[in-house]
Amino acid sequence: MTTDMTEEKIYEEAKKRVKAKRDFWGNFGAWATVNIILIIVWALTDLGGYPWFLWPLGIWGVFVLIHFLRVFVFERKSDVGAVEREVEKIKREQR
Repeated sequence: MTTDMTEEKIYEEAKKRVKAKRDFWGNFGAWATVNIILIIVWALTDLGGYPWFLWPLGIWGVFVLIHFLRVFVFERKSDVGAVEREVEKIKREQR
């Protein structure tokens, strides 16, 4: 990050970060919900049989993990409170 960002640019960057975090939690929630339903379907129809639900759980789970890493681990240096926290974080990074 450069140290010459204007307040407007800092705010826009904070909004992007908050949106990325919300998108991740939406993706994670969908993954968890769908896979719980698949496990229930498997348990009600073929309990003890081949655990086919592991395929979508694992494959989609890899993509959720990649999404997590991109957003929270390798973040590039929106809810008003969250945006304000991100603005403060960006300002601290510039010091």
